[in-house]
Amino acid sequence: MNTKEIAKNIFYVGVNDRQKALFENLWPLPTGVSYNSYLILDEKNVLIDTVDVCYSDMFLKKIEEILAGRSLDYLIINHMEPDHAGSIRLLRQLYPQVQIVGNAKTFDMLKGYHGITDGLYEVKDSDTLDTGSRKLSFHTAPMVHWIEVMFTYDPKEKILFSADAFGTFGALNGGIIDKDTNINPYKEEIVRYYANIVGKYGNFVQKTMQKVSALDFKTVCSAHGPVWRQHLPEAVALYNHLSRYEAEEGVTVIYGSMYGNTEQMADIIACSLSENGIKNIVVHNVSKSHASYMLADIFKYKGLIIGSPTYCNQLYPEIESLLSKIEIREVRNRLFGYFGSYSWAGAAVKKLSSFAEKMNWEVVAPPVELRQGLLSESEEGCCALGKAMADSLTGKK
Repeated sequence: MNTKEIAKNIFYVGVNDRQKALFENLWPLPTGVSYNSYLILDEKNVLIDTVDVCYSDMFLKKIEEILAGRSLDYLIINHMEPDHAGSIRLLRQLYPQVQIVGNAKTFDMLKGYHGITDGLYEVKDSDTLDTGSRKLSFHTAPMVHWIEVMFTYDPKEKILFSADAFGTFGALNGGIIDKDTNINPYKEEIVRYYANIVGKYGNFVQKTMQKVSALDFKTVCSAHGPVWRQHLPEAVALYNHLSRYEAEEGVTVIYGSMYGNTEQMADIIACSLSENGIKNIVVHNVSKSHASYMLADIFKYKGLIIGSPTYCNQLYPEIESLLSKIEIREVRNRLFGYFGSYSWAGAAVKKLSSFAEKMNWEVVAPPVELRQGLLSESEEGCCALGKAMADSLTGKK
């Protein structure tokens, strides 16, 4: 069994999912995902969260193996989302005496999802639970990223069990603790995970980060991805960076194109960005790139340029869908440029203008609008748009 003692008498009992294609049936999982759970052995034995019900058999065997006939006294629920809470009912059947620890909002969801209303141990913010040699404390983290979320802190080992916070996509390929694995893929996936799953709730993340900064934690055990210890300062800094909607110098260029005209505009803009000193340039064809990766780049880079043809007097459908996802996440503080094309009646540029107003972003230059084929004046406009974005990013404007 793939269990690991991550600190004295604290065991990782999570599982890997390399079967699921889409997380939340939305976001690609090319390298899988882990569902993390942790078992603390003490005078009172404590489990923190469960796993997706699809992996309950493997999960419950791990717990039985480590307990070796001892009782399971408490189940702490940090987060009720089904990928973490899916096995609660089966766990309760195996350990009917287990007390379930959570807050009032947790218990409302516990009733709704599993019909469980008894054997509950309610805690509030900063309450503690004595397990023998430990006094665990609980810290509410609402909207990081559900309303009932809380963190659990073990002051003895200085471990923060952080629910989905600091989580990443990607299965754990042998190593559980960051020092035991190549952490570089997870550094990329923490950005994509944040942008896709948590991104809307930057203000709430900031409040929670300020709250838990008073705790002397040296290890973070998230519900997805590696245990952060050696690279913990980097993970915390990145979370602060993302939740403040800060970004690197760079530009994400996203376009939709039916016959290649809007695509040519995107290429000219990208070349202009490069010629004017921007090195971090990512270009996405909205019909090929999944929104998951485009959102990650939008969170990563300060500049965003979007182009769309007019389609049935509307935006190109995949562009419209992406704009909705950006708007939902309330991404702030971006420099914006836009361009469009049409054959007989233009609408895309007007709609992109309305989107910029909604987002309250700084528009770096007038839009470029192409009627039918690419002409020299359109090329000049694209070059000017690229230069204006570069100048705004580098402070030349």
